[in-house]
Amino acid sequence: MPSLLMARRNLVRNPLRSGLACFGIVIGVVAIASLGILGFTLQAGFTQNMGDVANQVEVVPATDTDAGFGTVTSQTLTDREVRDVRRTAVGATVTPVKQQTVDISYGDTSAGRNAYAVENPEALFEADEGRVPASLSSGVLVGSTFADQLEINVGSAVTVDNSSYRVVGVLAEEPWTAPVNPNFNIVVPETELRDAGYSRVIVEEGSASAANETAQDIRESMNRREEVVEVQENSELIEQVRSQQRLLSLFLIAVGSISLFVAGVSILNVMLMSTVERREEIGVLRAIGVQRTSVLKILLAEATLLGFVGGAVGVVVSLLVGGVINHFMLDDALMVLRPGNLRYLGMALGFAVGISLLSGAYPAWKAANERPVEALRG
Repeated sequence: MPSLLMARRNLVRNPLRSGLACFGIVIGVVAIASLGILGFTLQAGFTQNMGDVANQVEVVPATDTDAGFGTVTSQTLTDREVRDVRRTAVGATVTPVKQQTVDISYGDTSAGRNAYAVENPEALFEADEGRVPASLSSGVLVGSTFADQLEINVGSAVTVDNSSYRVVGVLAEEPWTAPVNPNFNIVVPETELRDAGYSRVIVEEGSASAANETAQDIRESMNRREEVVEVQENSELIEQVRSQQRLLSLFLIAVGSISLFVAGVSILNVMLMSTVERREEIGVLRAIGVQRTSVLKILLAEATLLGFVGGAVGVVVSLLVGGVINHFMLDDALMVLRPGNLRYLGMALGFAVGISLLSGAYPAWKAANERPVEALRG
């Protein structure tokens, strides 16, 4: 305790120098914590946007390569293959999907878009406006981006390949990883695409691990003799993206750490200058019997105080910055208080104190081990 009191007195004696050293620590802590929070927020936003995509398996027809020309021909799934998927994925929600390019007209505007037809739209889509019926028989569902582009609303009349329909719902925006992405497209009744084959089957399980097991079962069951279908697990893609985001977070933290190392050099300089200026004072302490360890404790306490005060201020500033980041990216400023973000704040504070101690160790050791007679000569 006496060492801390003396350390505080010594730092207050030169507030400008101590303040600048603390300011360097503040910048370093804010850099590390804010960039760490940014990385965590990117991961949280990605996970939030994915929804149930990780629990889904996409089954598509295997591509055939023409042996003579080396071209890949597009296939569709047959009714029998769809039944095989249903039989294999017992207990899962199985949604066959038909897809075809259609001409859509609304007012004076027309555009070519993909049209999807499914027997249970509720299993794949959610409505942003209007509703998603359990079975689509007369109306259509429009993707959010497409609806914004053409200013289509619920109740609007659109023409799909010369057939007129009412819009019963505008769909919520889907993530880019969604196997069926309606954002720029339209969902129509199955009767509209009665002649089209199934482009894919979406199998949804209760968890990502169950989805992976079902995917393997489908491969083994349907591709036993020859490759009939290709099975894609979204969880693998999502895990790859998350892995890349974790690497990005580590890179951002490493960049932020550079500023904290620079702050450590500043503290080293401050402590060296302080011990030089107080050389005679330290000599007097040693001459009246103060032990080397006591002098060492005082000087290390000064470095620790600089690191702790600068780190504490940096944590407060980082909380504010993190709140702003989370507000604009996730529309939830309080997300900054989640354990994942608090971990970065604690790590930055500990790093600040640690760097300060390391920076103050050499000046403290040098001053504590100087001979009193030489120190008194100045």
